[in-house]
Amino acid sequence: MRRNDIEQSMFGATGQAVTRVGLGGEGVLRTHGHHEQAHAVVERALAKGITYFDTAPAYAGSEAYLGSIWKDVPERRTAIFHTSKSAQRSYSGAMRDLERTLATLHTDYLDLWQIHDVRDMDEVTTIGSADGALRAFLEARESGVVRHIGVTGHHDPDVLTKCVQLWPLDSVLLPVNPVEAVLGGFLTETLPAARNKSMAVVAMKVLGGGHYLASEQGLTAQALLRFALAQAVDVVIVGCSSPYEVDLLVQTAGMTPAMEETEQARLVDIFRPYAGKLAFYRGKK
Repeated sequence: MRRNDIEQSMFGATGQAVTRVGLGGEGVLRTHGHHEQAHAVVERALAKGITYFDTAPAYAGSEAYLGSIWKDVPERRTAIFHTSKSAQRSYSGAMRDLERTLATLHTDYLDLWQIHDVRDMDEVTTIGSADGALRAFLEARESGVVRHIGVTGHHDPDVLTKCVQLWPLDSVLLPVNPVEAVLGGFLTETLPAARNKSMAVVAMKVLGGGHYLASEQGLTAQALLRFALAQAVDVVIVGCSSPYEVDLLVQTAGMTPAMEETEQARLVDIFRPYAGKLAFYRGKK
């Protein structure tokens, strides 16, 4: 399946098709006061046919940038798969986040609402308690205010795997890059656990916030994107800072055939000696 020139995949067991690449809430969207640049990136993503749009209250002005566009042309929002998140751990806090998010985005529903950045087992317990955030997510899905719910994490693969196993979720957002192929955990434990429950898998931290780019070693944005797309994921999201970066994202998604295993192994070998230090987004044990 394709939308414009972008391949689509089914989003887990939801029955919803989404483009294989999505616009992340980082890049220029994670700023304040850069309306012209942010709008240029969003407009290019829409023009290129990207349907998956990521954001979160924690991402500076990203919700406001997107909401200003949907406010002016509401029908453009209905054509996309819109996500957001909440890092609140209580029922009441999560519900307040949802109300603010919907108002800021100028929409009356989310396609996906995610429990954001779960880091330790104490949080897992709190979120799943009687007054925890999970109850808010389940109620929101039951009411139709959000169509699907998920969880995100990049701190500890054991914690994220436990969330996937314990909670009745539709998706998981996790880091996918050569560093993770070296270290194991997110790709070897969390991802299979999600697939066993027919959950959608969304890839983030693909470029390591730009820190993994080294063109002299062949570590280009295109190579790292192709590596992520070659894994067992439904969507790869990347924050973009310019329309050119959106074009590169879409162009890479359209490249065939998929990256061969020998090339994947070459990239992994480059990162192998430094993987522990380069997993800067993981917590220290």
